[in-house]
Amino acid sequence: MEQLTERLSHIKMFVLDMDGTIYLGEHLFPFTKRFLSQVMRSGREYCFFTNNSSKNREAYLKKLSHMGIEISEDKMLLSNGVILEWLKENRPGESCYVVGTPSLLADFQNAGIPLDEENPDLVILGFDTTLTYEKLSKACAFIRSGRPVFGVNPDLNCPVENGFIPDCGSIAALVKASTGVSCEFFGKPSPHTLQYMLRKTGCHPEELAVVGDRLYTDIAVADGSQVTSILVMSGETTPELLTQSAIQPDLVVRDLDELANLLS
Repeated sequence: MEQLTERLSHIKMFVLDMDGTIYLGEHLFPFTKRFLSQVMRSGREYCFFTNNSSKNREAYLKKLSHMGIEISEDKMLLSNGVILEWLKENRPGESCYVVGTPSLLADFQNAGIPLDEENPDLVILGFDTTLTYEKLSKACAFIRSGRPVFGVNPDLNCPVENGFIPDCGSIAALVKASTGVSCEFFGKPSPHTLQYMLRKTGCHPEELAVVGDRLYTDIAVADGSQVTSILVMSGETTPELLTQSAIQPDLVVRDLDELANLLS
């Protein structure tokens, strides 16, 4: 515990997951605001990062505002931003066929990345809650013809109030079953995302803590680095999953309420 307390003393920024960590669906956890206040009282900062590529920054800022949490735009980080930055740097000018929601398509357009439904250079798979069979068929046809495919986030499921719904990783699994082609994922736990977090927060690795409820995304993104990983048991991970996982967090807490107590 002394070693953990020493490690937490170096943390300057908490990067918080959202679904399953600060809220579930449309319901803010009752302890979230207390935790955020405790972070600020302790002289630290926080920001949010979500792998959910079905919405854009504006939608999340609005959702948080409705929940009574007001933050600046630079404190709301998304997997969308990770892949968009990478595409602009590594695939400049190339067009994309995007399997995604109108919000994700708008992010691509606002970033100046051309969209093409007829002859794209690349195929992008997002968490598409407006998914149709036509979109899947077109994406698979493009991939079979040799277009590279990238996934915005690897999550298999998205937590909601009554359970889970299929996320981007499940859509990518369907596409792989049809085409035999796997895609490179962005978002957590991609190394692209860890570098994105460090770049956007301006922190050194030992000054950053990633907090979330998923082992294979939130915790895995910090694996093998000096970034501290903190697992909350308020979302997807069960005690059984934690025991069986090869990926282990630096710290496990019941929820953000327990983490707030450690900071006080």
